[in-house]
Amino acid sequence: MEAPVVELRHITKRFAKVLANDDVSLSVGRGEVVALLGENGAGKSTIMKILYGLYHETSGEIRVDGVRRRIRSPKDAMALGISMIQQHFSLVDAHTVTENIILGTVRGRIDYAAEEEKIQRLSDRYHFGVPAGARVRDLPVGIQQKVEILKALHRNARILIMDEPTAVLLPQEIETLMQFIRSFAAEGNSVIFITHKMKEVMEVADRIIIMRNGRISGEVEKTRTSTSELARLMIGHDLEALRKESDPEGGRKVRLEVRDLTVQPENGVALLDHLSFDLHAGEILGVAGVSGNGQQELCEALYGALPPTDGTVRLDGTDVTRLDVGGHIRKGVGYCASDRYRYGMVPAMSLSENMILKASRLGRWDRHGFISWRKVDRYTAEQIRAYQIKAPDPSVTAGSLSGGNQQKLVVAREADMGESLLIFDQPTRGLDLGAINNVQKVILRERAAGKCILLISTELSELFELADRIAVMFQGRFMGIYRPGDLTMESIGLLMAGVRPEAAKEE
Repeated sequence: MEAPVVELRHITKRFAKVLANDDVSLSVGRGEVVALLGENGAGKSTIMKILYGLYHETSGEIRVDGVRRRIRSPKDAMALGISMIQQHFSLVDAHTVTENIILGTVRGRIDYAAEEEKIQRLSDRYHFGVPAGARVRDLPVGIQQKVEILKALHRNARILIMDEPTAVLLPQEIETLMQFIRSFAAEGNSVIFITHKMKEVMEVADRIIIMRNGRISGEVEKTRTSTSELARLMIGHDLEALRKESDPEGGRKVRLEVRDLTVQPENGVALLDHLSFDLHAGEILGVAGVSGNGQQELCEALYGALPPTDGTVRLDGTDVTRLDVGGHIRKGVGYCASDRYRYGMVPAMSLSENMILKASRLGRWDRHGFISWRKVDRYTAEQIRAYQIKAPDPSVTAGSLSGGNQQKLVVAREADMGESLLIFDQPTRGLDLGAINNVQKVILRERAAGKCILLISTELSELFELADRIAVMFQGRFMGIYRPGDLTMESIGLLMAGVRPEAAKEE
């Protein structure tokens, strides 16, 4: 029998107080697609980063083509044909696609035109549609991910690790990626696919490995399992069904009024172009659109981080158009930003410190200018339990948590801070099934409490399930605001591309 192309034997990895991987053994065959499933903090990314050389195992061994190897850096991994596409891209925005791909791999005198032509052929071979001469900063997120894949292919990768590769992609881009994975594996290469999306697992995986609490809890063939069984193996129980109260036709007061909201840089194109809408108490307005069409600017304008150039915003009858971020916080506005690393937390601070970042001067935690840390720690411990955050105690740093647990920490804080308006920008991106279910229940709970909620999401199924109305955004404008029942996936895709289908019925 042919030896596995990759084999991890009894890998254990410790980070101070945290046991990230506990005696993990797994293998991948040639031409095989293996899906690695598990909750956030289960150890999936850690074990793959060990294989890629970003982390070093505490104990255990790695074998490639049956030979024991010591992988101490990504350079060692790439020399063995192993590449990793991580959730957060490592591209230089100011450089072209070609410059990014050859960076660090081509030495001496470079025939740039020949390299660009080679990369363009590689892109065309897999139907990626990546312009080799374009600057990365001018490319949408989905194309940037393909640039990362091209970097791996250019370096002759034969074992490709993909960590949550569809988290930032549109439905059409996801299908292109699935086609690539199938064709790449058909050529005799191997793929390890870290994800939480069952549909994608069942579509492309040959074998599925489930991790829980740093250990392997199950291994199944795709043809012998179901999504419900995988969910149980991942989280140890069935997912709780979402319960959304019926939306009464009228009768709820308007809490947020937005009129002709415009953000236009001097001598530039409008980022927001005369947006007008209302949000009622106990209502979720979902916003769909391709990333970069004004969704983030809308969130920042409503939160005081981006001053409007025109228009008005009224919250519970009060004009808040010109309030700064601090003023919005005092008005009870919570904002869960899509980039938690930049806007949502301070990785070097403890969980307790992160939980009171926005409330330290509101009189809730201090007395005569001194913060009661005992009270803060007790509150943080309660939130850790309530939101199922995998952390040993409130004293650990936010940076020591997995990405999904960091997101749950931010959601917990913002849901508590946002007493009137909650803004969620991609709140479930990169989360596992259990965490997604947890966050979605929070959103519906806050809706039931009478708050008004703006939900930005590229997961159309999430918008259809949670939103009372869906606004489709294109180039800073709303193509229309619709009831979920008025839209099909096809019609919403057309609207996201700026095309108004005749069949879509606007309210």
